[in-house]
Amino acid sequence: MSVRVRYPRYAGSFYNGSRDRLRSQLEWCFLHRFGPGSLPETSETPLKRVVTLISPHAGYIYSGPVAAHAYHFLASDGKPDVAVLLGPNHTGLGSAISIYKDGLWRTPLGDLSVDSDLAGEIVRESGIIDVDDSAHNYEHSIEVQLPFLQYVYSSPPRIVPIAFLMQDLESSLNVGEAVGKALLNRNAVVIASTDLTHYEPQSSANEKDKAVIEAITSLDEKLLYEIVEERSVSMCGYGPTISAIAAAKALGAKSGKLLCYKTSGDVTGDFSAVVGYASIALLK
Repeated sequence: MSVRVRYPRYAGSFYNGSRDRLRSQLEWCFLHRFGPGSLPETSETPLKRVVTLISPHAGYIYSGPVAAHAYHFLASDGKPDVAVLLGPNHTGLGSAISIYKDGLWRTPLGDLSVDSDLAGEIVRESGIIDVDDSAHNYEHSIEVQLPFLQYVYSSPPRIVPIAFLMQDLESSLNVGEAVGKALLNRNAVVIASTDLTHYEPQSSANEKDKAVIEAITSLDEKLLYEIVEERSVSMCGYGPTISAIAAAKALGAKSGKLLCYKTSGDVTGDFSAVVGYASIALLK
């Protein structure tokens, strides 16, 4: 019986397409002036405090150094056995909330195995998630997280990818609570992939993103939803982030820590229409 493989769609565009060039690019992200400034020192113990990470998903030249903060922090905390990755569905393909249940996800750094047993448990706990590969086949938000996991861990964790086309509050809370129940007593991390404000002047983006970040670090998923709705925040992955907060609380998270916030304007020098990027950890 052949194993299903989800091949990389954005190698060579969002990130470098060959193994050696990708490893060099990841090192550049960690050492960049907006990155953590050092290569990660990985602890092989189970995770101690980190329950959830929020990480951006633009091309590495824009958001890679900000994302590197999340994975640098995770590596120092320990090594998860499994990572549940929650990302927005930009393509419009597939079901409203879609899980990739079986097989491998491939990047230029190798393969990551999907934890099919855990995926099935999350589906049963939720009742609204469909098993649907098509939502994932051309989506970048989860794919761009995987090389970071492979770089910091010589044997990376198993993964469970979930894509959100529907991001209403009720559905997002449902998925987060299901993930939280399924991960009880497991050595696991939940990673929500999102960018923040899109294509607004730097001052406007900073103001809106500050409010979003404060809601996330306060572990207040309902406040986050209200801010996004009332202030028309063009954050693409608010549903996955709400789910990640709900899961984190179910798993004992008590606090949030902003690791880094920058915009595309900080990278390019063009502050007229920026995209916001943040790395955040939710902690026990």
